[in-house]
Amino acid sequence: MTETVRQRLALVVSVAGAMIVALDGTVLTVAQPELQRDFGASVEQIQWTSTGYMLAVAALLVIAGRLGDRYGHQRLLLLGVLGFGATSGGIMLAPDVRWVIGLRALQGVFGALLQPATLALLRLAYPADRLNTPVAIRTSSIGVAAAAGPVLGGFLVTHLGWRAVFMVNVPIAIAVLFVRVPAPSGGERQRLDLLGSALLAGTLTVMVHTLGAIPRDGWTSAPTLLGFLATAGLAAGLVVHERRTANPIVPPAVLRSVPVTASMVILLLTTSGMFGALFVGTFSLQDVLGLDPFAAGLRVLPMTVLMVFGAPAAAGALNRYGARRCAIAGTLLVAFGIVGLVRIEAPGPWWITGLAFAVLGAGFATVMVTATGTVVGDAPAGYAGVVGGLKQTAMNIGPTLGITVAATLMVVDPSYGGTPAAAAGTGDAVGVGHTLLVLAAIAALATLPGWLLPSRASREPEMAR
Repeated sequence: MTETVRQRLALVVSVAGAMIVALDGTVLTVAQPELQRDFGASVEQIQWTSTGYMLAVAALLVIAGRLGDRYGHQRLLLLGVLGFGATSGGIMLAPDVRWVIGLRALQGVFGALLQPATLALLRLAYPADRLNTPVAIRTSSIGVAAAAGPVLGGFLVTHLGWRAVFMVNVPIAIAVLFVRVPAPSGGERQRLDLLGSALLAGTLTVMVHTLGAIPRDGWTSAPTLLGFLATAGLAAGLVVHERRTANPIVPPAVLRSVPVTASMVILLLTTSGMFGALFVGTFSLQDVLGLDPFAAGLRVLPMTVLMVFGAPAAAGALNRYGARRCAIAGTLLVAFGIVGLVRIEAPGPWWITGLAFAVLGAGFATVMVTATGTVVGDAPAGYAGVVGGLKQTAMNIGPTLGITVAATLMVVDPSYGGTPAAAAGTGDAVGVGHTLLVLAAIAALATLPGWLLPSRASREPEMAR
């Protein structure tokens, strides 16, 4: 098999794996209301169909990447895709909501196995100086899946019921299983650090669960403070252990890489600002302006369009101008896009909101392509999995943090079924405009680590030097 064919197969598998995860998250949101009615489930039980998945993914992404570095990313990806498709089929046949919650958590385990592998396969197949284009294609495919998910999910739920949305993953998973990417010769295998893995998983699980509960409990409540204290304790134990062990779960070479660390922080901050703004924007469009979900989706559509078509343009800009300029420009566009939504509740022509969402999408596409290309390109082949896992972890924690900040700052209309932020323990509920300004400031902070990226990077991985 020629090198070109191997690269194209790797790209197909990477895109398919990424689209499975993106589709799953978007179609589930559409299916949850009918799922609740079908089983007579509580709101908390329905929330756990998402929370259980999120906790499993966040806890295991880095560990899964490390396992891929040791045992082979093709093997981990096939196992992840097979398990993801099988659990989707199981959810279709679930007799009650408890089965759905359990299977969703198990699906999160398999989702964690396949996500780092989709990035690692690209790193193993493409030389570092040719990674930007496949990364851009992968980013565009995620945008397509995110845009198609609500439409496809809505159609399936309307005509076939909520169970049908989980059928979408099964044929994609089967197709991926028949595509084999020849693996390059592997390097030296290191023993997996089991104690470090357990400490890392515990730290991330407690942190994500604590962040997710803040809108209900407040920032200064006893459960929140205990959660942060437990997170700090587990993290301290992890640091001490990692310094002493011969085979740390996150290799020192990865921690010393300035481009990788800076890219993680950029992704964390920009996803916090963006997804927090989407939370506020969705609430404002549907529950303040009174738009139905379809009309609200049309208002947000320019963001998706710019993500899809902006990713290839971002790859070209990255090749021409370097990671530093692209990262700073992208984060500023995200911040400006969020600021443009400040008057989203005010009467006015639809194109003003659409323009703000378009700027947000263009900025986020630039950040995604730049940060992902930098992270994956800077990783030696032997660390591609763990670096991919770290990147995906930042992409999971960032939205959780942004939505938490948004939900605790903005005033929630009790008729919507929410709790006023002040009553939740924050003490200072503010309006939508001020909340969006705070989220824009969080996104703008990403310009600071952006200055640490190489201006015109030589594509020799820093960790290999």
